[in-house]
Formats: sequence, C-alpha cells, structure tokens
Amino acid sequence: MEYNIYCDESCHLLNDGKEYMVLGCTWSHKDKSREIHNRIREIKERNEIKPNEESKWVKVANHNKQCYLDLINYFFDDDDINFRAIIIKKKELKHELFNQNHDDWYYKMLFILIQNILEEGNIYNIYLDYKDTQGNLKAKKLHEVLCNSHYDFDKRMIKKVDCVQSSDVGMIQLCDILLGAIEYHCHRLTTSKNKLELVDLVKKRSRKSLNFTTLSKEKKFNLLFWHGEK
Repeated sequence: MEYNIYCDESCHLLNDGKEYMVLGCTWSHKDKSREIHNRIREIKERNEIKPNEESKWVKVANHNKQCYLDLINYFFDDDDINFRAIIIKKKELKHELFNQNHDDWYYKMLFILIQNILEEGNIYNIYLDYKDTQGNLKAKKLHEVLCNSHYDFDKRMIKKVDCVQSSDVGMIQLCDILLGAIEYHCHRLTTSKNKLELVDLVKKRSRKSLNFTTLSKEKKFNLLFWHGEK
C-alpha cells in the first residue's frame, strides 16, 4: 500500500513565549487523497467559504465556525484519515546536555512523529508544510534520516519528502485545525468561545481528554506527550 503523510506544527519556535509546542500529521492511502481533498472543498462550499480559502486555526471566527465544526466531524467520520500528534513542554528541553541545537532536536521529533506510522512493505510520501526558505533543506534532511533508520537506502519505502503550500492541501489544513485545538487546550486558553466549542467537539469525538498519551498503536487519533530524559 502507498500512503501520503501530511505534517504540520504549532508553536514550534523555541523562544516564542508559548509553554507547549505541538507537531502533528494526518495520513491516508494515496488513492484516497483526491477524494478527501474534494470532500474538504465541498464542506467549504456548503458553508459559503471559497474552496481555495485556507482553513487554519488562527482564522477561526463567527462566520466560519460551522465550517470548522463540519471539517472536524468529517475527519472523525471518515475512516480513511488518521491523525497523530506529539505534545512537548518546552521547559523540559535541555539541548546543551545532548550537544544539539533546536533544529537538530526538531528533526528528532519529526522522526518520532512519523516513525510510529511506518510499516514494512508499504510505500510513503511525506509532505511538510512550507514554512520558510530552509524548508527544502529540512525535507532533504528528514528524508535522509528516515531512510537510514529503515535501511531504505534506495528510497523504495520512503519515496519522497517534499514541502508543499498548506493553502493547496486540505489534509494539512485538517491537521492544522486539530493541532490548534490541542495547543489551545494545553495552554488553557479561554478567550474565544468559537475555539472552545471546537476543542469540546474534538474531545467529544475522540473520546480523549487531550491531557494524556494514547495507546501507541491507536491510529485514528494518536497522541504522545513527550518528556525529555531527566
């Protein structure tokens, strides 16, 4: 089977004043990607949102709240889409003890995020949300690390790791919304009633408190609360 994995992140900068950072991904069979993309566009159109308008957590407002509720429900209703996230408390980071910088550690976290999904015998295409001009270098480095860890030197298992624009990819937008809900909950924010309603829906549909690690083999909605070595 061939799968597409779409990755995103929230509050990933080391000194942005946020207590937590969250990395996540959605994934599905490659042959389901177009169908999922079309369904996301249909949900937007039904809610009078332009289909090419990017849906993301920072844009949640009164006029699009129902669209976001529908997108969350669609994710939980569609068995072809899965989600995994790693939640990290930044004060636990001690890069100097491990002779690494924040970028080095970031690759390790992406590796941990994705490795749990990979299975021998399958093929994977991995897409990162384009953040800056260093994106292609990050993608190349991650591809190298993942392939080496699986002795996949001819890149048959992990076929590609590329950067894409999230505005063009509905699966990354779904990931952004789910990550946003988790991050909003972890930071105990209450300033937006619309966002609180979305967080409550994620809790209800996932049957998770968003406070604890799930079983490692859980596929639909998988969470890992990462703790650094003491």
